[in-house]
Amino acid sequence: MALPYTASPYVLSLLLLLSIPAVFLLAPRLIPPRTLPAIPDADETDDLALFRRAVLLSASPSSTAAAASTTSSLFSPKRPQLKVAFLFLTNSDLIFAPLWEKFFAGHHDLLNLYVHADPSAVLTLPLTPSFRGRIIPGKATQRASATLISASRRLLATALLDDPDNHFFALLSQSCIPLHPFPTFYRALFSDNAGPRRRRRSFIEILDDEPTLHDRYYARGDDVMLPEVPFERFRVGSQFFVLTRRHAVMVVRDRRLWNKFKLPCLVKRKYSCYPEEHYFPTLLDMQDPEGCTKFTLTRVNWTDSVDGHPHTYQPEEVSGDLIRELRKSNGTYSHMFARKFAPECLGPLMEIADSVILRN
Repeated sequence: MALPYTASPYVLSLLLLLSIPAVFLLAPRLIPPRTLPAIPDADETDDLALFRRAVLLSASPSSTAAAASTTSSLFSPKRPQLKVAFLFLTNSDLIFAPLWEKFFAGHHDLLNLYVHADPSAVLTLPLTPSFRGRIIPGKATQRASATLISASRRLLATALLDDPDNHFFALLSQSCIPLHPFPTFYRALFSDNAGPRRRRRSFIEILDDEPTLHDRYYARGDDVMLPEVPFERFRVGSQFFVLTRRHAVMVVRDRRLWNKFKLPCLVKRKYSCYPEEHYFPTLLDMQDPEGCTKFTLTRVNWTDSVDGHPHTYQPEEVSGDLIRELRKSNGTYSHMFARKFAPECLGPLMEIADSVILRN
């Protein structure tokens, strides 16, 4: 009678050694890489309904006529005025609301205000008249996620629905301040007609040669952005911008690129994950590059950035000379806004508001 075959210890050891490379080869395919949190499905559903309403309303004949109308004089009282929608994206108190009130004073017929506050933010300030009642229903936001894109799109959709005369949409943060009087800003927007068919352009930074472009593109994984966004079409720019109405509609209507940019980044690449600085420049550059100035009106100092945050100006830095320096731009127009200012800067800024900031 034959004895059952028993493998020798040497054979078992050899098989074990040979299996180790196979484990390393197959493990990434069997175990998905760790990613940062994704946007909740409920938030996506709510946003989709809001965006659809905004697109449908903007496509109506009356809305299209209002958005396309022009005035013989920028401040003519004889026709409905085209307005600027100021969109504030915040996760804290609107510390600089008193300064913005000075900026808006006397021009409320030419603007509307909308504030998206993170639900975790406790707005304890007694909001000044322009801001009171302007808080829109918000969702949670966090860095290194597409939630900041969603919040910006939510603001754009709300402003599109709220007033058909909203023609420009300026996205700002709670740490932004104005650098010029409102009439200077308004004229700069409505005097720019260098786009196709002499149409007004959006002011958004669009860069294709940023040093970290490669790392940012692959933050969600290899080839994840394909085929919708090939690397050569991927762009980087500032989180804050001023969009025309047609571009605001383009943003809230988009599904194709959003399905890529909403994907969560890999945990190991979270320091390259800044979706809000990628989505808007990439979308607009792919769909209407000639309709954008490709520079921003918001000045940011990145010379000594820390953990992805720009330089934060402190009270001792605030002066008339600083404001005049921040206005300087390499573009056709000077910078109209600046960030990032510490809350303690409110006092010094208010001291020079009338004499410098709101005076050319």
